[in-house]
Amino acid sequence: MGLDPVSAYRALVLGSVGNLNAVGETLVKAVPLMFTGLSFAFAFRCGLINIGAEGQLYMGGLLSVCAGVFIKGLPALIHLPLALAAGFAGGGLWGLISGWLKTRFGASEIITTVMLNYVAIYFVSYLVTGPLKAPPGNFPHTEPVAVTAELPRILAGTRLHLGFIFALLAICFYYVFLWHTREGFELRVVGQNTEAAKYAGMKPSSSIMTAMFLAGGMGGLAGAGEILGVQHRLMQAFSPGYGFDGIAVALLGLNTPLGIFLAAVLFGILRSGGNMMQMMVEVPIALIYIIQALVILFVVAQIMAKPSGRRRLRSFLRDFRLFEASGGAGRIGSRG
Repeated sequence: MGLDPVSAYRALVLGSVGNLNAVGETLVKAVPLMFTGLSFAFAFRCGLINIGAEGQLYMGGLLSVCAGVFIKGLPALIHLPLALAAGFAGGGLWGLISGWLKTRFGASEIITTVMLNYVAIYFVSYLVTGPLKAPPGNFPHTEPVAVTAELPRILAGTRLHLGFIFALLAICFYYVFLWHTREGFELRVVGQNTEAAKYAGMKPSSSIMTAMFLAGGMGGLAGAGEILGVQHRLMQAFSPGYGFDGIAVALLGLNTPLGIFLAAVLFGILRSGGNMMQMMVEVPIALIYIIQALVILFVVAQIMAKPSGRRRLRSFLRDFRLFEASGGAGRIGSRG
């Protein structure tokens, strides 16, 4: 490309941690990635692969904006938690659909979560261009949420909001639930060996439903955080792919609490610094996505080296072949 790599990396650092505002932007971008990383990790610990965090994010954003716009007259102490709870419920119930299809009909959660992504995205698009569109104006978005439902800023001079604290609490919940509760222990056992879990008297179907509800809820909180803390209204395509990046965050963090936090911050650095790198030294931001892809390739290669990883890969390929045989991939491609 004929560009100075030192200048490029200097711009990357300046754009991500070079000053207080840059740090704030990095953490703002890391918040939804923490939630969507947890969304994938909760399901993965139960032996499931949740590709649906993007759709769960959209449904969480939808319900949180409904609570923030249509419920009025409440103090912030009640209104904000209510809007967040609505976001969690929206994503959780959306994830629960895949969990129910898995336990009731044996449907692959990989396929159902992918399909539900498109349902959620197009459903939100329909609402913000139709029934929920704020009059007047031609730009498709809803009315802004009430001030009492907004996530307040926690770092002066930046956009960093209270959602960052909630994301840290969610990571703590992930650790406590999985490693210090009976339900979390059963969920992990089911993920490691379903037959052994049945022999021990556990109910894999209950663990699957719990895992998918919690996974969806975390995705919903990612959407709620973006709406209540950053956008303050619902728009088309308000997520730049946080749900899909959350998969990479979880894999890079090895589905551990600390790993998910560090991976989310790293991806936040790449996202915020990449914009500065493109402006200052004209390095295409696509380079950032190449770096992300290489990181994930190395992590996945390490996972695939283990017998359990190879089993999951074979299961995924089998489901994908069935999906292609049904014509589903072609239908999705024609819609996108």
